[in-house]
Amino acid sequence: MKKLSKLSCIVALLFSVTLIAQETNPIIEGIVKEANENSQLERLAHEMLDVIGPRLVGTPQMKQANDWAVSQYGKWGISAKNEKWGEWRGWERGITHIDMVSPRIQSLSGMQLAWNPSTSKKGVSAEAIVLPTVKDSLAFKNWLPSVKGKFVMISMNQPTGRPDYNWEEFATEESFKKMKEDRDALTKAWRENMRNTGYNSRSIIEALESAGAAGIITCNWSKGFGVNKIFSARTKKIPTVDIELEDYGMLYRLAAYGNKPELKIVAESKELGAVPTFNTIAEIKGTEKPEEYVVLSAHFDSWDGGTGATDNGTGTLVMMEAMRLLKKYYPNPKRTIIVGHWGSEEQGLNGSRAFVEDHPEIVKNIQAVFNQDNGTGRVVNLSGQGFLHSYDFLGRWLAAVPNDISKHIETSYPGAPGRGGSDYASFLAAGAPAFSLSSLSWSYWNYTWHTNRDTYDKIVFDDVRSNAILTAILTYMASEDEQSTPKDKIVLPVSKRTGKQMEWPTPRSPERKGMLEEKK
Repeated sequence: MKKLSKLSCIVALLFSVTLIAQETNPIIEGIVKEANENSQLERLAHEMLDVIGPRLVGTPQMKQANDWAVSQYGKWGISAKNEKWGEWRGWERGITHIDMVSPRIQSLSGMQLAWNPSTSKKGVSAEAIVLPTVKDSLAFKNWLPSVKGKFVMISMNQPTGRPDYNWEEFATEESFKKMKEDRDALTKAWRENMRNTGYNSRSIIEALESAGAAGIITCNWSKGFGVNKIFSARTKKIPTVDIELEDYGMLYRLAAYGNKPELKIVAESKELGAVPTFNTIAEIKGTEKPEEYVVLSAHFDSWDGGTGATDNGTGTLVMMEAMRLLKKYYPNPKRTIIVGHWGSEEQGLNGSRAFVEDHPEIVKNIQAVFNQDNGTGRVVNLSGQGFLHSYDFLGRWLAAVPNDISKHIETSYPGAPGRGGSDYASFLAAGAPAFSLSSLSWSYWNYTWHTNRDTYDKIVFDDVRSNAILTAILTYMASEDEQSTPKDKIVLPVSKRTGKQMEWPTPRSPERKGMLEEKK
């Protein structure tokens, strides 16, 4: 009996090994091996981030990036094109120099904001002043003429340049608590004073410019060491620069103490008129169901404080590398595979909204959209986005992903539909099964999201490589699935805020004439 039992065990073991061997998928094996042994991520990142640089909509660098991607896909044997969807205010960043010339000389760390009106090459020299504390709008109106010929500092002076995690590590509990209470009180007082002026942080800029200010100085601190968020200028003729916290605080104190700091600001740029804007679209044609689509999705544009490395250079890299892997190991997919590198996501998902609006014939036949946006980290969350049967098909596809990748991913089925934040929402609103590959933070919100520190060195290539493998396998599985993805939606709950039944998000039209009306 013991010999028979041992023999049975051996037979069972051999049978299970045979089954495992039969289940081994050479396409998936090839994708994983190629991604790990012949990754193109570092080269692509260098060419996109170091050579081309930031990809602000309407800039020559954005169009250069579009053309570069088309060329790169061509080298891999993948059909690609730039598809025009609108026009934008054309602008190109030039040299920025910010120097304090009195009461001593020091070059300051900062930069002009996007779409800043250019200074001359000689720049603008003036005293820097701070906003006064006023009791009402009349008092502010009486003060307003004093801004003529001055740089006006319009951001609150932060009481500490140390992020909270640094205080929490080193300060006493009492000191940390006191700092936060003091900061909250200063923030409340600043906001109340702004309301007293009769303006808000945006509308006051126009008032200052109309009153003859020489320029606007901001400090949009991002609550981390040496990091500011860089967005767009709101002035029409005078320069707007953002100065990093350490230098801004020094200037603020000099002005508040009556030391009358004087600055020379050179902020050169070029206005380029109305320029066309594009999505870059690449395609691997399907063989059995070419009119059904799996869509890889990532926005191509960025703000230009840094080089747009993690927002959304890393998402772009994931999709390009995934397409390369698929073309090499899955060149004849069952369904057509499309990758969309969208323009002007940062101004309101404009590129992807335009694609959805312009291509209903594609959107109605989408098997799945996989979008990656939020930073360099490995994917750790996948929601069913409110599709009733998402557990069945997403679970089936995810099961093919190697365990060393899938074990980090928390799933939420059926989840709830996302209403914005990234380009998957454009497709979701049109009823397409679109999913966000949400990633680990790596201090994204403070340190790299829209900041002057969003650069190549912040990329964690091991995590990006993992995401490329994940995306390629999910795409392969979605393409090969015998079933078309069911699009049944959950019944959404009653809103706690309104007390009414929540509704599925609806499509919104893109802005196709960006920042052009105000320049007329």
